[in-house]
Amino acid sequence: MEKSTENKRIIVKVGTSTLTASGEKLNLARMVDLVRQIASLRSAGHQMVVVSSGGIAAGREAMAYPELAHFLPAKQMMAAVGQPRLMAIYTQLFNLYQQQIAQVLLTRDDLADRRRYLNARNTLEALLSYGIIPIVNENDTTATEEIRFGDNDNLSALVANLLEANLLLLLTDQDGLFTADPRLDPQAALIQKVDGDEIPPEIITAAKDSGIGLGTGGMASKLQAADLARRSGTAVVITNGAMDQVITRVIAGESLGTTFSPIGSHLESRKRFLLAGIKDTSGILVIDDGAVRALRKGGSLLPVGIVGTVGDFTRGQSVTVTDQHGHTVAVGLVNYDFTDVQLICGKQSEEIEDILGYAYGSEVVHHDNLVLL
Repeated sequence: MEKSTENKRIIVKVGTSTLTASGEKLNLARMVDLVRQIASLRSAGHQMVVVSSGGIAAGREAMAYPELAHFLPAKQMMAAVGQPRLMAIYTQLFNLYQQQIAQVLLTRDDLADRRRYLNARNTLEALLSYGIIPIVNENDTTATEEIRFGDNDNLSALVANLLEANLLLLLTDQDGLFTADPRLDPQAALIQKVDGDEIPPEIITAAKDSGIGLGTGGMASKLQAADLARRSGTAVVITNGAMDQVITRVIAGESLGTTFSPIGSHLESRKRFLLAGIKDTSGILVIDDGAVRALRKGGSLLPVGIVGTVGDFTRGQSVTVTDQHGHTVAVGLVNYDFTDVQLICGKQSEEIEDILGYAYGSEVVHHDNLVLL
């Protein structure tokens, strides 16, 4: 990582093996150390998000390590027992540093559905804007096999994409990605940096799952997550969560573990996501010339600039934005249903709540969710 004094948006993924110090139960000393670093970085101005495993491990410990069948409902039961316990510990530890946290539970469906994607993004953005650290985990209690991420490595990459993070830090029980499994091959060498559009086949082979401890994500899943995150414009570092001051040192620019350089930019990734929805657009927002000029200057689409709607759409769907001559101006994710937009078009933003009885924001389409064409 290059040294920078710029405040960043950082996703820290903490695996079960890190939280337990490769043991069977949560290691409070390890958790205090990680929490202290994250709280300190938040106080320094960085926006911090924690994607944390450990719910099932906490449940297993609370239930005195029962012998259970290896099927999904048993894991969901342990997650239901352990997740509140895990969050209670996080709450106590972050309270030591006067840092507010929040629990966010997600499934793959939440990020695949455009409306729920928008809701998740808005909630996380609101938490970060108020200085709150979200603690994100998969919603193991309700997730089925079909909608599971499978491990929190992939979840962390999708959260990095969702929030357009500067850095995804994947903490594990190894020093990084090696040319071979260092526990089996003493000649294995640390791979310090991965560049280029495609990951070399030999690196993929070296990262094959090795069945690490209590967690579900081995090095192969971390490599997959790193590739996903870097393709959306996020730098990724895989390193050992047991290292002294590991999070602080990485953020300070020290070269630790394996660094994956981002490919492209957040803007390009967001454009791909939004443009992919053009074929699904069933609604059109017609805007006046003043709104066209505002959008081209980087502004958001406010209700006052909308002169009409065509078609049926719901909050979170992609809509086409046209001028009054029928020329396509942009495509974006809409914050309100078409019936709501019909009521507020031409109105000032401060009137939205009085008209509808609620508000999802002052913009009908926020500039972060809009691509000019």
